[in-house]
Amino acid sequence: MEVVKVWMADSNIAKYPNSIRTTGLGSCVGVTLYDPTTKVAGMAHVMLPSSTLAKNSDFKNAKYADTALPELLEMVIKAGANKARLVAKLAGGSQMFSFSGSSETMRIGPRNVEACKEALKKLGIRVIAEDTGGNFGRTVELYTDDGRYQIRTATKQEKVI
Repeated sequence: MEVVKVWMADSNIAKYPNSIRTTGLGSCVGVTLYDPTTKVAGMAHVMLPSSTLAKNSDFKNAKYADTALPELLEMVIKAGANKARLVAKLAGGSQMFSFSGSSETMRIGPRNVEACKEALKKLGIRVIAEDTGGNFGRTVELYTDDGRYQIRTATKQEKVI
């Protein structure tokens, strides 16, 4: 079994028997798409909610929720997944730092989660589980044999959703 790694502002796919993992989720969100029949999975490490925040048009699609998830959907379908069977799981979206007089702009983690859910809704993909929020980092791994999403943190007990 190989572990396919997904870096920050990156996306990738894995097929059975491999798993797919990303580390260092703070305010970022690890979004997975999984087809339980073909056992094809995809993951995006989303950093920001909207590509309208990009300073120029030359950016990585996987960085933004609104561009990462349509691209991830294309990738998993090209790898053999069926859109009708796809389900999504999310983890991350922490508020890593507190600011006095917190403005909406500084709520990056919660805004990332909201933007990912909105993008998935537009794509017609159901979110079946999530572990979002808090103020801690996460490492996540999705196993293609059964779609379990393992979440590890430095301070909390390991969780599987």
